[in-house]
Amino acid sequence: MKKRILYAEASYEAVVRENGYFVDKTEYIEKLESINNPVFLRPKRFGKSLLCTMLEAYYDIRKKDDFHELFGHTWIGKNPTPLHSSCFVLHLDMSTVDSSSGNLLDIEHSFNNTCNLRIKKLIRQNSSFFKHEPEVDIKGRASENLKALLNSIEEEYLPPLFVIIDEYDNFANQLIVSHEDHLYHQLMSSRGFLKTFFKTLKEGRKSQTIRNVFITGVLPVTIDELASGFNIATIITLEPEFENMLGFTQAEVDRLLDEIYHDYEMDPDTRSETDALIKNQYNGYHFLKTDGDGEPVYNSTILIYFLHYFTRYRAYPEYLTDMNLKTDLEWVRRITGSNPDLTKGFVGQLTMNNRIAFDKNVLTAKFNMSQFFDKSFFPISFYYLGMLTKLDDFYLTLPNMNMRKIFVEYFNELYQIDVSTRYQESMQRFINDLDLEALFASYWKHYISQLPEAIFQQVNENFYRTTFYELCSRYLSRWFIWNVERSYPKGRSDLEFVGKYSECFAGIRLVIEFKYFSNAEFKKFKTTISDFTLQDEDTMQIAGYVEGLATEYPEAKVSQYVIYCIGNQGWRIFKIKG
Repeated sequence: MKKRILYAEASYEAVVRENGYFVDKTEYIEKLESINNPVFLRPKRFGKSLLCTMLEAYYDIRKKDDFHELFGHTWIGKNPTPLHSSCFVLHLDMSTVDSSSGNLLDIEHSFNNTCNLRIKKLIRQNSSFFKHEPEVDIKGRASENLKALLNSIEEEYLPPLFVIIDEYDNFANQLIVSHEDHLYHQLMSSRGFLKTFFKTLKEGRKSQTIRNVFITGVLPVTIDELASGFNIATIITLEPEFENMLGFTQAEVDRLLDEIYHDYEMDPDTRSETDALIKNQYNGYHFLKTDGDGEPVYNSTILIYFLHYFTRYRAYPEYLTDMNLKTDLEWVRRITGSNPDLTKGFVGQLTMNNRIAFDKNVLTAKFNMSQFFDKSFFPISFYYLGMLTKLDDFYLTLPNMNMRKIFVEYFNELYQIDVSTRYQESMQRFINDLDLEALFASYWKHYISQLPEAIFQQVNENFYRTTFYELCSRYLSRWFIWNVERSYPKGRSDLEFVGKYSECFAGIRLVIEFKYFSNAEFKKFKTTISDFTLQDEDTMQIAGYVEGLATEYPEAKVSQYVIYCIGNQGWRIFKIKG
C-alpha cells in the first residue's frame, strides 16, 4: 500500500498505524538509556514531540502486545533493549500550560491541571496493576499527586515510572519574551510550584520509582534556573552522539525521496531539481559540527510540509516557506525590540553579510534570563531558536533560503520599505518577455530608492542578491524557484532563476553574478556608469558556474548576466552571449 505523508503529525503510533513515511531514529533509544535524566534542546518544528511519543510507545507497559506492530520494522525493534514495554509512562506536554493571564496563581492552576489530568489518566489506564489506586485530587498540587503515585509504585512493587516532559520551557519562555520578569522570578522561586514538582521528580529518581526522566525544550534558560531543584539533569544538546537525533541528514532525505518517487510514480527527470530545491530551502542546520567536520541537517517538519504538497499536486508549492515558520519573527521582535538600534543592527548585519560573530565560550548548555536580552547573547539566543546555525568556530549564519527570506522581510519592515504596491506592472512584464534588465531597473527604481542614505555605507553584493531575490519571490513564485549561492565545481553562483518544471518556463535558467563597487572604488575606473564595460574576469567567473550547471542539467536553456551595482549611483547589467 502506498504510504502517506503526514504533515505535522506528532503521534508515533498514528504514523505507524496510518502507514506514514517514517525516518527511523530508533537507534537513539538505546543511546538515551545510557544517559541519566537527559535534557535535549532543539528549535520548534524539528520533531521533538514525535520523538517523545516514540519513547512513550516504546516504554509503555500497556503497549507490550503491540510492540512488534509498532517497532518490528525499525532498528530498535530488531535490537530491543530489556527496558522496552516495562514502565508506566507519564508524558507531560508543557506547551498546554497557559501563562497568558499575567497571574501566577492562574499559571499554577493551568500547570496543575495539565499534570493532574495526565496522572489521573495514567492510573486509570493501568488500574489492573494497582491493589489500591492512589487518590488524585484533580484540583490539588501536581507535586502531591505525583508523590502519591510514586508511593503506590514503591509500596506495591509496581513497574517504575518513565517520565517524558515535552516543551518543558514553553510557558516560561512566554513570560521571558513578554518581559514579565516579576512573574518569571516568582515562577522560579525556590518555594514555587515548578521547583517543587521537579524536586519530586528528583526524589523519584533517587528511590528508583522513576526509571528515567527525558526532557525536551527550546531554550536553556529555564533549566539553568531549575538547577537547585533538579540538578541531576544531563544536558545532551551539544553532545556529538546526539547531534542528528532530530532533523534529517542528507542520506535520510535521499532514502525518503527514493521511496516517495517510487511509490507515487513521480517523474524521475524532476529528481535532481527537487533535490537542489529542498537542499536550498530546508537544509543547513549545524548544531555542533560545521561543514569541515560534520554534515548539516534538514528541518524535518518543514520538509514534510513541502513533500505533502508535492505528492498531492505533483508540483512545487508556490510559496516554499511554511507560514508557521514566520511566527518566529515574533521572537526577533520581542528579544531585540526594546532597543530599535540594536534590532536594526542585528537584522542588518544578517541581511548584509549573512553571518554574525559569536563567542564560542558562551555557547553553553545553560544561560540565565538576564543574559537572554544582552546584545552579546543575541546570536546564541537565535541559535537555540533555530534561526541561526554554526558557520564555523567564530560565526553563526542563516541556515537556508527560508531564513534569509524571513530576515529580509523583517529588514523591509524595520525600514518601512514598500514591497507591495509598486511592482506589479514590471513583474507581469517580466513574465511576458523575461527581460531581466527591465526587471532589475524596476527593483532599483522602486526598492533601492527607498533605502535610507546610511544603508549605502553598508550594502554589498549579498545585500543586492538577497533583497532582489526576496522581492522577485513575492511575485514570481508561481513560475520560478531560486538558488542563492549554489555550489558548482568552479565556485558558487550568486543568484539563479530556475523555471519550475511544471510551468511554462521549465528548463530555463537565468544565472546572475553580482558585483559591487563603492563610490570610492568606482572612481578608480575613471569612467561613467554608462561607459563602464564588462570585466573579463567576471565573464570567466560566471562561465565556470555555467560549465558546472550545463554538466548537471545538459538540457537547460541558460542565460548569463553580470550586474554591477555602484554605491548609491546606479547599476549596469550585461548579458553574456554563448
